[in-house]
Amino acid sequence: MTTSENPDPAAGQGKPRPAPEPPSVADLAEGYAVKAGLHRSKDGSIDVVKSAGGVQGIAESIVPGLVFLVAFTITRDLTLSLIGALAAAAAFTVARLVQRRPLTQALAGIAGVGISAWLANTTGKAQDFYVPGFFTNAAYIAGMVVSIALRWPIAGLLFGFIRNEGLDWRKDPARVRAYRLGTWVIVGVLALRLLVQVPLYLLGEQGLAALATTRLLMGAPLYILGIWVAWLITRPAASAEPPAPAEPGAPSQSGPPPLP
Repeated sequence: MTTSENPDPAAGQGKPRPAPEPPSVADLAEGYAVKAGLHRSKDGSIDVVKSAGGVQGIAESIVPGLVFLVAFTITRDLTLSLIGALAAAAAFTVARLVQRRPLTQALAGIAGVGISAWLANTTGKAQDFYVPGFFTNAAYIAGMVVSIALRWPIAGLLFGFIRNEGLDWRKDPARVRAYRLGTWVIVGVLALRLLVQVPLYLLGEQGLAALATTRLLMGAPLYILGIWVAWLITRPAASAEPPAPAEPGAPSQSGPPPLP
């Protein structure tokens, strides 16, 4: 067989595909904003209720703790109360399965309730049901303070893509200052939770009712308020905000959407 009759094994194969490029900082920031679940309403403002998970998502964050509080107040049975809280969290997971909705939030909720229940059951102290929340708040505070120090404030990463600023806000010192202030607002909300709830926890079972009540009130409701205030104080001038992307099939807008 001649050389021409013995084809090169590599012949006919396509050129090797280039290795995929690692995600840029912009891609990572956009992904973070999407995963954070923030949503923009049709009028250009942030939809705080939807961003908090909607009515069902807010219920998922409130009901298990409420069930625990009511059950323990009535029965003084820690085990029964913990089972009730876990059952409530599991019910939301089942509901999402039936609705064929994403399970991420429900699974995170049941995992959090499970850890809280395990700790309270291990120590035998009902107030320890709320201890994991303290560490979660502290971790978020630390992360946000670091983001401010690095000039990548979390509020900018969250709101920048909703406002179609991308990362262009980092080129404007005024916008960076605004987003740093907005991040401090969210830090203040989280710090306020600790300032109020930790002393109630230290009271032991005497402070349990007050601790549980403040946990409910300072959970989703306070989070929604904090996000809304941060959104308001970080809004750019109307002429400086990029227009919102048009909905598929909708006519394009000639100017920027109205701000709250």
